[in-house]
This record gives sequence, C-alpha cells and structure tokens, in this order.
Amino acid sequence: MRGIYTSVNDIRKRVFAEVAKLSYNYKDGDLSEMERIPYRVIPGEVATYRESIFLERAIVKERMRLAMGLNLRSFLEHAPVSTNAEDCVRPEKYYEPPLVNIIKFACHACPDNVVTVSNQCQGCLAHPCKEVCPTGAVSFDGHSHIDTSKCIKCGKCIEACPYGAILRMQRPCAKACGMKAITSDEYGRAEINQEKCVSCGQCLANCPFGAIADKAQIFQAIQAIKSDVPVYAAIAPAVIGQFGAALTYDKLRAAFKALGFADAVEVAVGADLCTMQEAEDFVKEVPEKLPFMATSCCPAWSSMAKKEFPKQAECISMALTPMVLTGRLLKKEHPGCKVAFIGPCAAKKLEASRKSIRSDIDFVLTFEEVMGMFDAKDIDFAELVAEEGMIEGSADGRGFAVSGGVANAVVNCLKGTHPDLEIKVERAEGLDNCRKMLQLAKAGKYNGYLLEGMACPGGCVGGAGTVMPPAKTGQAIEKKKKESAKAHAYESEFASILPKLD
Repeated sequence: MRGIYTSVNDIRKRVFAEVAKLSYNYKDGDLSEMERIPYRVIPGEVATYRESIFLERAIVKERMRLAMGLNLRSFLEHAPVSTNAEDCVRPEKYYEPPLVNIIKFACHACPDNVVTVSNQCQGCLAHPCKEVCPTGAVSFDGHSHIDTSKCIKCGKCIEACPYGAILRMQRPCAKACGMKAITSDEYGRAEINQEKCVSCGQCLANCPFGAIADKAQIFQAIQAIKSDVPVYAAIAPAVIGQFGAALTYDKLRAAFKALGFADAVEVAVGADLCTMQEAEDFVKEVPEKLPFMATSCCPAWSSMAKKEFPKQAECISMALTPMVLTGRLLKKEHPGCKVAFIGPCAAKKLEASRKSIRSDIDFVLTFEEVMGMFDAKDIDFAELVAEEGMIEGSADGRGFAVSGGVANAVVNCLKGTHPDLEIKVERAEGLDNCRKMLQLAKAGKYNGYLLEGMACPGGCVGGAGTVMPPAKTGQAIEKKKKESAKAHAYESEFASILPKLD
C-alpha cells in the first residue's frame, strides 16, 4: 500500500492542513473553529467512506486532536472536540505519551492470523489440503472447510492448494509491526502494547482503514514560528522528491521560509558529523573494547535493541544522531533560536522528547505534516524563486536516507582516514531483519563488524511520515548524491566544530 495515494492519505492531509490553518489564524484564545473543521474535511450529508457520515466526522475529530498533540477522548465522551484544547496552545513541543494511538471506532477489527478457504475453492477430487493437514482441521463436503479450533496455522494447506484458494488473513498493522506489539482487545479491535512499541509508525502507515495515528506538533511549531523567536527547519536527507516535482531542491529554502521559518539547512550536515564520530568510535572500540559496533541514527532500531538485546545494545555507537548534531550546530550559530526537524520518521518524535536532547530539537514534523502546512498557506511551488546558499552535506551524508547509506558513509570515512583498515559490514532493514542480525551478533557471528540497523523497509525513505513511494525517493537521492559538491563526510567544513558539540 506504500506509495499509493489513497483516501486515507487524502483525509490525513486535509486534517493536517486544517490544523495548520487553525494555528496560523489562532489569536485571543479562540479555538471554536475546531468545531467547524470536521464539516469541511467531510462535507455534505452522505457518507463516502464509512456507513455513517457521523462516524466519518467523529474519526476526523479524533484525528484533529492527535494532530494538535492532544489525547484521544473516551469512546463514550460527548464533549466538544475542543475540550481541553487550550493545553496545546504553547510555542513549544507538547504531547503526552503514548505517541502512536488507535482510534478504536475507526478500527475494522480485521481477522488476526486466520487461515481461511476463499470462494475460489474448486472442490477438487484430490483435496490435497485435507491430506496434508496434520491436525485434521480441514474437512471436505464438495468444498473445503477449516475448523479454526483445530488449525495450528502451519500453512501446509495453503502450499498444497493448486488453485491458491486458501489464504492466511493477517491484520495489516500487526503484519507490519516488527515488534509484535499489536494485539486485540475484547472486541477484536487492534491494541498497541506500549511496552513493546518503538514508535516506528509502520502500523499507521499500513492500516488501510486509517485507524492508527501518531500525535503531531503542527500547532505548537506554528505558534513558535509566529513568535519573536526564530525557528530553523532542519531537513532530513529523505526530503528529495517528497513534495513533488514542482518543489525542486533549489526551491526548498524558499518554500520553508514561506511557511515562516527563519531558514533551512540540510540534516545531511549532521549526518557528516555523525559519520566522523562513528568512524572514530569504531577505530577506538572495535575489537579491543566492543565485539562489534552498531550505528546509532535510527531511534526505532536502537530502542528495539535496548528492549530485546540489552547486552548487545551496549555496542551501539554513542555518537549523537544527525538530527541532534544539526540542532546543536544551529543553536551554536544562532543562540536562542528554535529548531524543527523535518523528516520521514515517527520515532524521531520520541527521540526528541528524551530529557538528554530535549533542548536540542524543539519540534519534529513529518513530511506529510509539512505538506499540510504548505496547503494551509496555499503555497504554489511553481511561483517560488530558487535560492542558493542552504547549508549542505556531502553525498555520503545524503545517503543516510537509504538502507546501507549509513554504513557506506562510515566505511568511506575510514577509508579516507585509515586506508589500511579492513572493515566488514552487515546491514538490515525492517525490525524483523534487525532482530535476526542481532541474534547472530549475540552468537558471535559478527565480531569485528560494523552493523547498520534501519527500522523501516528501504531505510528512512520508507518512514511512516513520507509522502512519496520509497523506491522513487531512493532513486532521487542517488541522483542528488551525484550532484553533491563534497563526496565524503570528512570533507565537511564543520569537522573542526564537532568536538564542541558533544
């Protein structure tokens, strides 16, 4: 479903645009406009997506609250959607955990890991499905039937059916969750085990009913933009192509200024600094102090490691992430400013809320949320004038956005600084594959290696907050890398500043 623009994407975009518009127009403590927004997002009197237009608007109301950083209301609560909305009126990041939420009455209660016979069953004479079933769960009366109380979901019947008529029905959100954090409540609706969740957002990106959403800081970021304090946009490398062909790279700076940001810089600059830090750590630590070293930039990957492999998690580099390094660089050059990280990642919101780095990054906005801001301001990309001078990173720094890019940057850096050093690399994308990689590392299979973990398929380009298809973005990044003035991280003009940013 990723990369296909659907009605779910359209509704999310319209909600983000309305919340942004509300924040840009907000004054004098009046949030009454919140009550009218659902009628603009879902106009008319006839339902389009659900069985009732009242249900459609009820879901939009909860989406609005999450987009403003507010908590969901109780299913039985009939209070106005603006109830306690004044809590979000502050020029600073705000939301209470949990970050990722399920709007219960939007959940379809999808079948969860059920093997079923479809109407494509041809009632064949051989009925191999019955013959291979080890528990006798398959019966036959001219059509195959599966007794779910006996089925152990081994999949043998699925493989044996010559017509492909037997299916394994999996809840899309649970299938996408690499942490196995999705369970069912008493009504069969999806539920998130927050103890397991690492906020990668793959569940919300893959739910075809749009029942899962993360909290946002759109309202707060715009309030900060409207204040007297300058707010800088730190744009992640995965931005290339995210906003369509009309917003070319040379217009990015002008586009973010049109939203009210003081200026914009590439987080690839911070990626270069992170690369140098991780390269230095690798030389110092492996294998004398650590059996291997793992990259640090993906917060969902590192959270998974800490939850499930605490001993191996000690081998994750202590290097600051590109987001944090860029934030620190900006605040060093512009004391008193605020920084908004613009990127593809839901988990970055969680990272930015940690006490140790809360002062470095003030807001985290996804590309999808920023697209709503562009719509709210009615910005025509074609009319923007290209601007030069945005602080840029190296080709390797830009490559952080794709799977393998971080490890490649570190290897290239080590080749430049330690040409005789042999570096062995292993990488994994998707939390299931990351888990397998750490299991092998735990068994000693990767001693002496540099390991790269990326929670999202394809790397950051597959993050939950992206707009464009991951493969298309990856191709655009590779093209942009070839245009970079600097090839490798160690060529960064900010290399000398790195020790001062710790």
